[in-house]
Amino acid sequence: MKRPFLARINQWFVFGLLTLVTAAIVVASVILINYLRKEEIKRIDLFASAIKFQQNVVAPDPEVQDLLLKITSSNSTIPVIILDKDDRPMFHGNIPSEIENDAVAIADLAKSMGKTYPPIELKFPDGNNQFVYYDNSRLLNDLRYSPYLLGLFIFAYLMFSFWFLRTIKKTDEGFLWAGLAKETAHQIGTPLSSMIGWIEIMRMDNPNSQEAAEIEKDVDRLKTISERFSKIGSVPELNDMNLSETVLQNFDYLKKRISGKVNFSLNLPNREVLIPHNRILLSWVIENLVKNAVDAMKGQGKLEILVYERGKNIILDFKDTGCGLSARQSANVFKPGYSTKKRGWGLGLSLAKRVVNEYHRGDIRIAHTEIGGGTTFRVILRK
Repeated sequence: MKRPFLARINQWFVFGLLTLVTAAIVVASVILINYLRKEEIKRIDLFASAIKFQQNVVAPDPEVQDLLLKITSSNSTIPVIILDKDDRPMFHGNIPSEIENDAVAIADLAKSMGKTYPPIELKFPDGNNQFVYYDNSRLLNDLRYSPYLLGLFIFAYLMFSFWFLRTIKKTDEGFLWAGLAKETAHQIGTPLSSMIGWIEIMRMDNPNSQEAAEIEKDVDRLKTISERFSKIGSVPELNDMNLSETVLQNFDYLKKRISGKVNFSLNLPNREVLIPHNRILLSWVIENLVKNAVDAMKGQGKLEILVYERGKNIILDFKDTGCGLSARQSANVFKPGYSTKKRGWGLGLSLAKRVVNEYHRGDIRIAHTEIGGGTTFRVILRK
């Protein structure tokens, strides 16, 4: 069962939108900082012009003198140093207090400022030109990295919100499926009780009835299915130990009920494989993998189950000679709602993965697949 097109692109649309919003904030912050930098450069140009005018005019008008004084003294944030042509400090402002009386350190600082902005040359008639060195204000330097930090913070916040909403949605879906499963188990219970009664009536007429015996096996299977559904949403107990017996029971049951054109075989170790597991839920995994293999072979081919030990793990391989899986199918086959069958719900393998991963602390994966060459599903259980 494929998800609707809009549902599939929804998460990418939200991700793209969040990225664009974050990028827009960063760009806007960079534009603002560039504007502030240009304004500071304009202030220094005005400062340099005032210094030059002040030194060129012998006796300026008092009002002009007052204006020039206000311009030169208004800078309280931008570091500025004026050197003569011999690199001797003539003026400095807004520099570290520890070097204010060190002419050599002031000159070195000015040269360092010149790497950021080229100095402004003040030309005078007598040839004793001066050079105005300046740098960004401390505020502007602090703001230089703020757009990226702000953008990163906003992006992280939006992504966390997106993840949180998705987690809530998945949790709600999990409760919904658990409730549906438990209700299904409850509903199956009523007809099961009735079928058990009819089996007893059949045996009253014929105690050795083969039909009654086969129907009883199916009724027992329905009981197992009902127990499986009732366990969804709760933590199962791993009370069973004999894995060989669990696999063999499922093999015997399924072999009689799958197509006779399927060569169904089981390869067990010579000695019993003992590992804690929940027989009811692990049987569900085995049944899902077998049915998927039979569907992939279209009811005709070879299906082999192998159980063996490898290091600290117990391996169950399900090898079929079906149509195989593409790379895209392999990547999505365990996702809820994804199915390669037209009428599939896409829940079997996702639930099998949950049973193995969450309840048995194991793993389930595709060990091998080839288009036209079959697929091997592997269940790994840790001793």
